[in-house]
Amino acid sequence: MSAWIEMISDDDADEELLETLKLARTPHGTVDNVMRVHSLRPNTMRGHVTLYRAALHDESNTLPTWLQETLSSYVSILNDCPYSLANHWANARHLIADEERADAIEQALAADQPEAVFDGAQLSLMQYARKLTLSPGDMSKEDVEQLQAFGYSDGEILEANQIIAYFNYVNRLLNGLGVSTDGDIVGYYS
Repeated sequence: MSAWIEMISDDDADEELLETLKLARTPHGTVDNVMRVHSLRPNTMRGHVTLYRAALHDESNTLPTWLQETLSSYVSILNDCPYSLANHWANARHLIADEERADAIEQALAADQPEAVFDGAQLSLMQYARKLTLSPGDMSKEDVEQLQAFGYSDGEILEANQIIAYFNYVNRLLNGLGVSTDGDIVGYYS
C-alpha cells in the first residue's frame, strides 16, 4: 500500500470498512490502492466503486471495450497520471490484441498525436476527450454534434463523456494523494 495519507489494512479495518472493502475487491480478490486510499472514509469508497463500474464496466455500454480503455488511457496521459495509465493501458493493450497496433497507439497518444493512428469517428472521440480534459470550459454543442455526425448515438456519447469525466476525477484523486501501484496487481486481465 502506498499513498501520502494513511490507508487502513484489512487487518485493522472495522466492520463498516470491511463490508466496503468487500465491495471494492477486484476479480483477483485484492483491493487496489485506488480504492483503499478511501479507507478513512468508506462512504467515498462505496461511491467511487459504483461510479467506476457504471462508467467503465457496465454491460449496457456499447462502445467497444478496447476503445473505452484507450480513452481512459489517453485522459490519464493528458493528466500525467501514471497509476491509471499503467492499469488501463495494460487493459487496452490486452483488448487490442495486436502488439504492433497497440505499440502504434501507445506512441501516438504519448506524443499527443492521436491523428497518427486514428481517423474519422475514433479520432473525433479522442479530440472530444482531449478538449473535455484540458479545456472543459470551452466545450460547445458543436463538440457533441461532431460526434453525432460520425454516427455515435447519444447513449455512446454519454458513455464516452462519463468515462472521460471519471478519469479526470480519478487522476486528480490519485495524483493529489500520491497513490502508487505498489502492492497492486496491475491490469484487470492480469
